This record gives sequence, C-alpha cells and structure tokens, in this order.
Amino acid sequence: MSDTSNPYGGFGGQMTAQAHFGEAPAKALVGDTTTSGFAKDVLEESRRQPVLVDFWAPWCGPCKQLQPMIEKVVNEANGRVKLVKLNIDDHPAIPGQLGIQSIPAVVAFVDGRPVDGFMGAIPESQIRQFIEKLGGSNEADAAAEIAAVLEEAKGLLAAGDFEGAAQLYGAVMQAAPDNAVAVAGIAECMIASNQHERARQLLESMPAEMSAAVEIQAVLKKLDQIDEARKLGDPVALEHQLALNPDDHEARMKLAKIRSVQGKRDEAADHLLMIMRRDRTFDDDGARRQLLEFFDVWGAKDPATIQARRRLSSILFS
Repeated sequence: MSDTSNPYGGFGGQMTAQAHFGEAPAKALVGDTTTSGFAKDVLEESRRQPVLVDFWAPWCGPCKQLQPMIEKVVNEANGRVKLVKLNIDDHPAIPGQLGIQSIPAVVAFVDGRPVDGFMGAIPESQIRQFIEKLGGSNEADAAAEIAAVLEEAKGLLAAGDFEGAAQLYGAVMQAAPDNAVAVAGIAECMIASNQHERARQLLESMPAEMSAAVEIQAVLKKLDQIDEARKLGDPVALEHQLALNPDDHEARMKLAKIRSVQGKRDEAADHLLMIMRRDRTFDDDGARRQLLEFFDVWGAKDPATIQARRRLSSILFS
C-alpha cells in the first residue's frame, strides 16, 4: 500500500485502467477497394459499422481537396465509420451500377445498403456533421460506455468483488477524472478493504466542486459513521442493556449506528423507528435525524431506504 502516486492503486496492483473509452479500434479506418473487393470491403463491412465509399479519379481536382478532409474526420471519429475509396477510372462497374455521374461522390452504406451521401468537395464541418448523423457522436458513445462500466462495477462491488470493481472504477477515473460516481466507487472499494484512511484521503483530495457531489458526500458521511461506531462500545453489551431495559434509547441509538456500519441496514432502521414510536422527544427527535443521515449514506434507491422511508412516513403522518 505504499504507492502514493496513484490514489486508487493498491488493489492487488491491478488498478491501472483496463478500458480506454472512445479510442479507435486497432484496424485501418481508411482504405481502397476494387470491383472484386467491393462486396467484402463495403457490403459485408457495413453490417458491422457504417462505411463511406469515396468515388474519385486521379484527374479530379475537387477529389484531391475532399480526400484529406474526409480522411481526417473519419480518423477522428475513432472507428464509428470506415472510409473506402474507389477509383472510378480503374473500376467503373460499381459507380455505373449506382448511377454515379459526377465526382467526388460519397455514398454511405449501412447493413449492405446505400443509405445517404453527398457530392462535391464540401467543407470539413459539413463532413463532420454528416458522419455524426450517420454514426452518432463520440460524446454520446463515451457516456453510454462509461454508464455501462459504472453499472458493472456497482454489481461487482455489491457481490464482494472489490478488486474487480476497483479496476473498473479506476478505468472510468482515467477516462473521466471528474466522474464523482467513479471516485466514490473507488473509495467504497477501499472501505470494503479496510483502507478507511486512504479512502478519506482520496475524497478530501478532490477539487471543491467534486467534493460537493452527492456521491462523494455520502461516502464521507459513511466514513464519519464508521469512525463514530468504533467508539460506541460492544454491540453484544448494548443488546444486553436493551434486553434489561427496552427504553434505553441511548443504547438503542448506539446499536443502530453500529448495525448500519455493519451493513445490517434493516435492523438499524428498526431500532431508530422504535425510538420514534416510544419517544419522539428523545435527543430532540434525534432518531429521525439519524435515520435521514442513514438514507444519505445508503442511497435513495437502496431497498432498506425505501422500506424505512415508508415506515417513517406512517409514523410521521399517522
């Protein structure tokens, strides 16, 4: 655990990013084709991703203007589309079949069929708009991929695979350093691995605008509750106190805090709701305030939060 240069390292040395969002696949995005290769290079390939076919000729001045621009934009699109160039002088059959009468002409193929196109050496901005319309935006693709990785990491964390979850959260952090969900997820992995101080250091090292995120504040509150629970005594002794005196609300409050930290959320909520039923004035309605703090840490969608909130409402509005 001595690596201080990487704040989320240390989970078996595997915390380097395993995914690189938005990077181009390891294959050529621009190439040439022939009459005999058209079926494979265009029709077959377009069933995997959109393919642009640039019909050109060596004597065509506008073709020479268009090609550098369209190649640049296709490469910047990071694999969302491919570009295939066809010299109509050497291979006139395909453009003849498609009715290409002037060049440069670009035709987009999807699922083996022509779906769109343009003619002439249009500006780079229009080429970019054409490709974004055809293949979707990089930003949307990256956001969808990050969301999917975060959901997978959440599942691994819930299943107890802290190292696997940490790898995915770390990958998101490298792709999107300002993603508060990923930062909070890394901290949760650290907490689950008994690296509480390290988790706090990570969260407190975040910029102010990130520190204010709900996800990060929830984990900081969780750390505070863990620190407090360590000072509350032996839960077995507290259970014994309550067996002797069920109205020992102070002992019950302590036990609720300990059970929450232990992950026994329903039991923690039970204790606080019991205090509320017996004495709303205890600690100036402290049981209700403590339950709301639990909700912040557990999350609004947690089943324990949903159930306890319903029971809380029945007490407040009965």
